[in-house]
Amino acid sequence: MSKLNVVQAINQALRHEMERNPDLILMGEDIGKDGGVFRVTEGLIDQFGERRVVDTPLSESGIVGVAIGMAAYGLTPVVEIQFMGFLYAAMEQLISHAARLRTRTRGRYTCPIVVRTPYGGGIHAPEHHSESTEAFFVHTPGLKVVVPSTPAEAKGLMLSAIRDPDPVIFLEPAKIYRAIKEEVPEGDNAIPLGEARLLTEGKDLTLITWGAMLHPTLKAADRMAEKGVEAEVIDLRTLSPLDSATIIRSVEKTGRAVIIHEAPKTCGLGAEIAARLCEEALLSLEAPVARVTGFDTPIPLPKNEKYYLPDVDQIVEAAEQAVGF
Repeated sequence: MSKLNVVQAINQALRHEMERNPDLILMGEDIGKDGGVFRVTEGLIDQFGERRVVDTPLSESGIVGVAIGMAAYGLTPVVEIQFMGFLYAAMEQLISHAARLRTRTRGRYTCPIVVRTPYGGGIHAPEHHSESTEAFFVHTPGLKVVVPSTPAEAKGLMLSAIRDPDPVIFLEPAKIYRAIKEEVPEGDNAIPLGEARLLTEGKDLTLITWGAMLHPTLKAADRMAEKGVEAEVIDLRTLSPLDSATIIRSVEKTGRAVIIHEAPKTCGLGAEIAARLCEEALLSLEAPVARVTGFDTPIPLPKNEKYYLPDVDQIVEAAEQAVGF
């Protein structure tokens, strides 16, 4: 095994699948010679050539629209959109066509495309470059939404996303692209979609999160442990389909839940999780379900970004309130 960062792990997953599947084609702006904005596809054009690593015009709707047609006729396109804020230009293609192709054709066609895009704050970028609007896509039936939180997770989830017969929105937390390294298994370490993972076990509290927010959540759990509070930490991995069973099982044991995400609070995925807990685990709850989130505003430009993103202190405060309720 090699120690890789998230960029290198995703590159390794793409290379592995391109070697395995000759119908896999990469598409996106500047992904060939330049290797993409964050260099995730660096070196792949040298190995596979420009017929399989395609530099596209600057047209997100066109890129995704072409990928849908390719997928319907047997190819496996993996699309890179430079930033999540640029993906909105392709919403028509994703919502009206990619997500509906299976039901529209009564199962005759599927749409095996992966749309990769960096998302989230923490990189001091300008407007449209730090969006965390995963709820748009979770709300759309027919789309799967995946968010890795570490390099090994990024590789394993990418392998499964590429092999999935339905369209997958693969959100890559830009904040941790190069911030952490870990050992990543060589070869095929596919991680099934739709299964959350339990990182720590505890009896007092459940902390639920995904993507870059996993790391301050784990630090908050350590701080709570110093206070004698045992917290379970759940990394969702796949936001749609959501692994409700793991969440419910944990909260039935601990009786308390705090949900952490950097997206705005109103109608964020945390609201759906809280609703499911009320529907399915109400009698187990010993405190209100808490949410630690971003604000209901556009993410601010770099100077004020640190005030927007949830941090360890905010998570600990919410956890203490839940335990002390």
